[in-house]
Amino acid sequence: MKLLIGLGNPGPKYETTRHNAGFLILDLIADSACISWGSSKFDAVMGKGQLGGESVVLLKPQTFMNLSGRSVAKASRFFKVAVEDMIVFHDDIDMDYGKVKTRAGGGHGGHNGIRSMIAELGSNNFHRMKLGVGRPGKDEPIGVSDWVLHPFTDAELLGLQKEMFDAVMLRLKGIF
Repeated sequence: MKLLIGLGNPGPKYETTRHNAGFLILDLIADSACISWGSSKFDAVMGKGQLGGESVVLLKPQTFMNLSGRSVAKASRFFKVAVEDMIVFHDDIDMDYGKVKTRAGGGHGGHNGIRSMIAELGSNNFHRMKLGVGRPGKDEPIGVSDWVLHPFTDAELLGLQKEMFDAVMLRLKGIF
């Protein structure tokens, strides 16, 4: 069994923000695999099903980004999922918008959701699917914190739904 985790912040205020790229991608994965969002357990919204011939649990922590690890740790203990069988999808400001990169292990890179997961799991050996959201331009009067909490443009959302999603699915095949 694999545990697929999307990182984001709960509530309509954050729904289409850059910080919710993980939630948005996980929603697309759920749709493509006909997995319904069902129960609310472990301080998260969950769905269970099959993806690429593998049993999966999809998890969207509802604890806000900085406490995501609590929810992930509860779910992983309940389902007895090894850290190595976890794949987390999250925004990355150090990558250009639209880029997707996969990594196993490593540090948190300043991402508070990843920092929380490492602390709660006591390990960094999970897979990460980094979703490039870029940084604000030098001529934009917005800081990084506001940038990630700012909504994607319509064009960026369309790109996430098409090119980024295709790249994510291709990389998932390499992990499964």
